[in-house]
Amino acid sequence: MNTLEINNYTKIIKGAVILDNIDLKFQSGKIYGFVGYNGSGKTMLFRALCGLIKPTNGCVKYNSQILGKDISVIPKLGVVIENIGLYPEFTGLKNLQLLAGINKTISDEEIKASIRKVGLDPEDKRTVRKYSLGMRQRIVLAQAIMESPDVLILDEPTNALDEDGVNDIHRIIKEEKDRGCIVLIASHNRSDINGICDEIYIMDKGKCRFLKEDTNA
Repeated sequence: MNTLEINNYTKIIKGAVILDNIDLKFQSGKIYGFVGYNGSGKTMLFRALCGLIKPTNGCVKYNSQILGKDISVIPKLGVVIENIGLYPEFTGLKNLQLLAGINKTISDEEIKASIRKVGLDPEDKRTVRKYSLGMRQRIVLAQAIMESPDVLILDEPTNALDEDGVNDIHRIIKEEKDRGCIVLIASHNRSDINGICDEIYIMDKGKCRFLKEDTNA
């Protein structure tokens, strides 16, 4: 079983406390939801868990190894986070092929299967520049799941999606949970994550508090 921890983590930027003594532990096969308004600290928390920022105090651990000290990145990490880079001049398939080429662990057919899984056509010749916002959300999710991650961190993955799209994303997230993945999902709208999370937390002014265990997950 894999574990991801954030221990007594504080981040201060120009005197402002962005994350305030966050202390949480996550384990395989569970979905953890984070709810809060824009600016509450959700995205910064996820950046911290990905190792994209350095703490003022505290640390992040993956399987007891300190991120940034014992390991540089979390192995087999899938991420949907704001401002993630896509090449607008390439197709969705080409974007994923380029990213998959870094690790060279999956085939073209596996990439195409991930694209189909999120409801897109891998043979679509349109460039990402011509994608709708909802299509971009889907292709980024395909990128996050295509290498069967052990940790999946999703920041507002249902933005710009209609009800059917939200249901599709929820189905995929549950499949990743059933596969044994640690799944973290953030939303400014609690209704977007109700019913799929094992635990839900509230973010407010950089603080995090436990809300409830979701018995419907």
